[in-house]
Amino acid sequence: MISVDGLTVAFGGFSLFDGVSYVVNRKDRIALVGKNGAGKSTMLKIFAGIQQPTKGRVVVPKDVRIGYLPQHMIHEDGRTVIEEASLAFAHLFELQAQIEDIQIQLTERTDYESESYHALIEDITHKSEVLSMSGGNNYLADVEKTLMGLGFSRTDFDRLTTEFSGGWRMRIELAKLLLQRPDVLLLDEPTNHLDIESIQWLETFLANHANAVLLVSHDRAFINAVTTRTIEISLGKIYDYKVPYYQYVELRKEHREQQLRAYENQQKLIQETEDFIERFRYKATKAVQVQSRIKQLDKIDRIEVDEEDRSALNMKFAPAPRSGAYPLIVEDLKKAYGDHTVIEQVNFTLERGDKVAFVGRNGEGKSTLVKCILGALDYEGKLETGHQVKFGYFAQNQASLLDESKTVFETIDHVAVGDIRTRIRDILGAFMFGGEASDKKVGVLSGGERSRLAMIRLLLEPVNFLVLDEPTNHLDMRSKDVLKSAIRNFDGTVVVVSHDRDFLDGLVDKVFEFGGGKVKEHLGGIQYFLEKKKMEQLNELEAAARQTESDQTDKTASEGKLSYEARKEWNRRLKRLEKQIAEVESTIERLEVEVEQAEGMMASPNDASNAALFQLHSKSKRELEAALADWESLIQQLENCRQEEA
Repeated sequence: MISVDGLTVAFGGFSLFDGVSYVVNRKDRIALVGKNGAGKSTMLKIFAGIQQPTKGRVVVPKDVRIGYLPQHMIHEDGRTVIEEASLAFAHLFELQAQIEDIQIQLTERTDYESESYHALIEDITHKSEVLSMSGGNNYLADVEKTLMGLGFSRTDFDRLTTEFSGGWRMRIELAKLLLQRPDVLLLDEPTNHLDIESIQWLETFLANHANAVLLVSHDRAFINAVTTRTIEISLGKIYDYKVPYYQYVELRKEHREQQLRAYENQQKLIQETEDFIERFRYKATKAVQVQSRIKQLDKIDRIEVDEEDRSALNMKFAPAPRSGAYPLIVEDLKKAYGDHTVIEQVNFTLERGDKVAFVGRNGEGKSTLVKCILGALDYEGKLETGHQVKFGYFAQNQASLLDESKTVFETIDHVAVGDIRTRIRDILGAFMFGGEASDKKVGVLSGGERSRLAMIRLLLEPVNFLVLDEPTNHLDMRSKDVLKSAIRNFDGTVVVVSHDRDFLDGLVDKVFEFGGGKVKEHLGGIQYFLEKKKMEQLNELEAAARQTESDQTDKTASEGKLSYEARKEWNRRLKRLEKQIAEVESTIERLEVEVEQAEGMMASPNDASNAALFQLHSKSKRELEAALADWESLIQQLENCRQEEA
């Protein structure tokens, strides 16, 4: 379906790819793997047409539609969640507008026998068929199903996208992409902002509904569940295995071991042959054998062992200046956006040297509290920082805030001051930006490389309170381990927002659990917290929180008692549903009349062949069916709502 032919990407004297070729077939599920900076994201950008290769080409047939989810994107504001996700069907809106425009023309014209009139009839017939085959007015059902699969509730649909955290806004973009049903899905770290339930839903969706998929992810379980083919990118070459990732790991290991054995055996043979030639080169009695061995040596096809990429991140935070004994005291803190309360009644005290984790599902207020701590948001209550506290902050979107027009060196040189400017090259080398890599433009860096570059900023001046918001999202396994070691050895106070259990294990000594607007403190490490919660994965907090909400609803219903606030919300829901049902019933009555009138006119011999009338009848009937489906859904919701109060 798509062919990659001789692909080469070079930056100065450095080649990211060198003559890479392969084919992507329909229904392929490909995992692109390799260390950060190997070129995984660049490969996806070339497929998406965002970046051009130095040589070679990617041949995409004209009728093949490509959908691309990048690691970082700029979100537009001003729309609700449902409106933003519905933009996936913008082509249907445009088609509907064209049909309505033609309908107006047909009602205004009287030249029924003209060629142009018949051309309009054919055009509206074709467009109506396309609209009908595309789902027409039923697109909202797909939008709602997809949004709910990715973790949104119905109450979220009418909220502005600006009310959501970066992770939830990325889910909206993912929903739009999945709803477009492209022929090829390019997904760059799609699970970074998903909880376990949403990841499982996405796995099922990709297995049952997606066409070809090219996937970049450091989530091994997700890769194994979704992909059937693995392409490793390493040192400018690719290694293509028609197997899932877990089988690829074993095959790659076996392949390298076989390659090494064959290489060693060949080297032994070459050495023995050269020794024979050298020993008998000047003996006339051995001249024939020597010439034979020389020819034999020339004919040997030399085995090359794949070069192994052993580059690794070396990182160490500067010694922390001494702060007060209690760097942070929080009392009765509350943060709300209008009527929506994110967190409330938050109380805790951090001691100097504490390393704590903020955990919980996206949107529960972890990043909000971080911003309150850093003074970036207003809040109610008390938040007091201790004596001589100096923050170092790594935000979720820190990597996307870098200036893409600058080089790696210029980015650091711009913020470095004093004697440290003389050591910029050494620092960059420690972060795998040595040599020519320091002259790369930020715009061509991968997500992991950008994260490393952003992390360097934390090293440029000593701090004693690190606040890290999802620092591992775009780091490979080796980089995660090195960062973990650096944080563990840091002698200041640390707050880490993360869903990564392995990263937090052995790193933190307190866990703050976010859920339902509350923040609960748990003493002990992440393993103790998980055992206490009887969970195997941190992301299962999402499922636990939802189950708790469901259990509480059941308990309230069975007791027949609602709190004052709950009763107010129940009354609002009841009135809203009753109003929606009344509106839908009015629409149904109108559409039933339209259908009946159209059918009566179509029964007349004079109008039996009126194409415009036929289209109007079909449109009204489709709208009637959709309205009836909406009415049934609303009636069920109303019954459920009334049962809650019973």
